[in-house]
Amino acid sequence: MSANQAEVQVRPGVEGDLEALTDLYNHYVRETAITFDTAVFTPQERRPWLLSHPEDGPHRLMVATDGDTQEILGYATSSPYRTKPAYQTSVEVTVYVAPHAGRRGIGTLLYKALFAALAGEDLHRAYAGIALPNEASTRLHERFGFRHLGTHREVGRKFGRYWDVAWYEKEL
Repeated sequence: MSANQAEVQVRPGVEGDLEALTDLYNHYVRETAITFDTAVFTPQERRPWLLSHPEDGPHRLMVATDGDTQEILGYATSSPYRTKPAYQTSVEVTVYVAPHAGRRGIGTLLYKALFAALAGEDLHRAYAGIALPNEASTRLHERFGFRHLGTHREVGRKFGRYWDVAWYEKEL
């Protein structure tokens, strides 16, 4: 563990994190094509999302905080892959790291904690969609054993252009 990682704590997300998590996500909504949301959220609008990730079960929210300040440095989630019942053993996973906290291994810590928490769940596969280009996310997912399934070409339009999304899969 690097010195930077030693200062980071990972725990389940709680309702008190809502404002900071919303601010972090809104950065990616406003500034990047990493998410295909195009309008920022209020904390109240994001509350159902947070509540859909309890501390147990297959749909989790893990939060990385600075050990000294408790500032949220990132989060990872597992969410339903699709809503139909036969998909219940599959999840879609994602990681968001605060822009100033990149390149510290926080995404790695978050995924380690998330996959450890999911180890006892009745899950078969995890999927991740990566808007391209995003070399850091591609490396992170490949490091965790995800394999590239294919790419949806120009599947999303944001900032006046079309974006590709690469889909990755991992056995659980």
